Amino acid sequence: METGEDAEPDPRFAAATDCHVHLMPDRLMAAIREALTDEGGWAFPHPTAQAEMERALRAHGVERYVALPYAHKPGMARELNEWVVERAETSEMAVPFATVHGDDDVGEVVREAFEAGARGLKFQCPVQRCGPADPRLDPAFELAAEYDRPILFHAGTAPMFRDSPHVGADQFEQFLQSYPDVRAASAHLGAYEVEAFCALARDHDNAFLDTCFTMSSAVGESMDFDPDDVPDSVFEDLSHSIMYGSDYPNIPHSYRSERENLLGRDLPESVYDDLFRETAERFLYG
Repeated sequence: METGEDAEPDPRFAAATDCHVHLMPDRLMAAIREALTDEGGWAFPHPTAQAEMERALRAHGVERYVALPYAHKPGMARELNEWVVERAETSEMAVPFATVHGDDDVGEVVREAFEAGARGLKFQCPVQRCGPADPRLDPAFELAAEYDRPILFHAGTAPMFRDSPHVGADQFEQFLQSYPDVRAASAHLGAYEVEAFCALARDHDNAFLDTCFTMSSAVGESMDFDPDDVPDSVFEDLSHSIMYGSDYPNIPHSYRSERENLLGRDLPESVYDDLFRETAERFLYG
């Protein structure tokens, strides 16, 4: 199991924000991992207990992380949100997000979560079967605008969701146009539609992307994606819109590999500062 104790923090990565970390109860995390193993054949070398996760992240140079839940069925979001917010209250690192299922009392669940301290919302669109263009989620989106809370969507088709009707650049664009005052991020650079999602980030001030999984130097071992196909110019041109994320702890490769491809590029210091720190700050707090 990788703990992070063997890490060699790079000064460019120091005090990083990891904007895509999953913090959930053990039973739910185990079910998610079982599903990923069944679908992708993945094995996971990382701990899932909060204290061990945070110890490993700190050893790698992470100062802050966004704690993401998601509700794969109705009726579980309220309790899950409470659990995440409570765990964040005892942490110096965690920024809690909340979630809601499209078949819940969406407005009530989300308002309760925001009032309790949730900083934003997370939707794992293909798993939850509700996405950025789903009218059932309009109450959540309206509350995000009212409370000035950002939203992180798994809005792309990677790694195994090409046939899902709940994802795609067109749906993400519909959200950006409908809710221009809500900061919205697509995980995984929008893969497998990276070019289309990058175009949306160029055209919409409220559009963000995270790098998780797709920019790992080891991603080719578990997914049909080559990070080298994304040129340096994408990060240089869109550094105000792209932020570092890892999908930790549910990644089948080392945590170090999540930043290796980025740090192996000859990018300006200002770009690294955006990728690892400043863009997440803008996404979280405007």
